[in-house]
Amino acid sequence: MNSILTRYSLLAGAAYFFCMAIAHYFSFKVPVLFVYYDTPFYAYQDKIISFSVCAYIALFYSASQHRTVALNAIIVLAITVFGLISVNLSTSLASVLQEGQSTLPYWLQTGAISAYLVMLIIFYIKDGKRNLPS
Repeated sequence: MNSILTRYSLLAGAAYFFCMAIAHYFSFKVPVLFVYYDTPFYAYQDKIISFSVCAYIALFYSASQHRTVALNAIIVLAITVFGLISVNLSTSLASVLQEGQSTLPYWLQTGAISAYLVMLIIFYIKDGKRNLPS
């Protein structure tokens, strides 16, 4: 069983992804909800992202309710972090940035998501120890 802290942390993730989905659907390009908020984009791509993010919403909500799903949410978030790192280091991203444009904002957002991931891992492990039979 998830502790209350873990449950609310996962629900916060579901809420974050909900806000992200809304921002992408309506093309509200703001940092935090859009990691690459100041890069060229096509509106139809944002609509696709918004629908795809619904899977994250459902996953994190389900993980908050069922401990057995929580590890799946952690794994998916870890894959997302590695994906963001890959994009941040890519020549594809560099090719769309303006001369001298920094990737620091993308790294800060990737770092924040990474910190959330680490927090979830710690809570998951702590809950697992708490649930061990005596």
